[in-house]
Amino acid sequence: MGTLGWTPARERAELLATPTAAAVSALGLECWVAEIDPELADTAAFCAAYQVPPENSANCVVVAGRRAEETRTAACMVLATDRADVNKTVRKHLDVRKISFAPMADAVSLTRMEYGGITPVGLPADWPVLVDAAVAATDLVVIGSGIRGSKILIPGASLAALPAAETLALALG
Repeated sequence: MGTLGWTPARERAELLATPTAAAVSALGLECWVAEIDPELADTAAFCAAYQVPPENSANCVVVAGRRAEETRTAACMVLATDRADVNKTVRKHLDVRKISFAPMADAVSLTRMEYGGITPVGLPADWPVLVDAAVAATDLVVIGSGIRGSKILIPGASLAALPAAETLALALG
C-alpha cells in the first residue's frame, strides 16, 4: 500500500504504542506496520507523502457524551474521505444527550496513545469502537498505530471484528 515498506506488526512492536502492541499480540491480529515521519502523521499529509489513497486510510476519532452524570466515551472509525455523523448517529447509538470530540488531553491520557496516532487497536476494553460500514468493507485500510511515527495496515474486517467493535453507517452522506 503506497510507497511504504510494511512489516508484520508483531515483529516491530517498538513501532506501536504499548497498549496497541499488547492488543496486536493478545488478539493475534494479522496486520503490518510501517515507520513514517511523525510530521506527516495527519491524514492528508500522510496520504500525499506516501501515496496512500484516502479511501484506503481511516481516521479514529474519540468522542465523549454525557447523560446525567455519566460520561460515555467511544472511538469512531471512518474513511479519510468521510466524516463521522457524531451529532446524530453516534449520539443516538451511545444514548447520550450531549456529545463532542473528546478533549486532546483526555484522549491522550485515557488511551495512553499519542494525539494524531490514536487507533482502535488497544483502546480501553469498555469503550465501544464504532466502525463505519465502509471501513469494515475495505480490503486493507491504513490506521494509526498509537504513535505518530508509524501506521498500521489492517483488513477492514479485522477492525469490525475487534472485541468492542460495532459496525454502523457512521459516515455523513
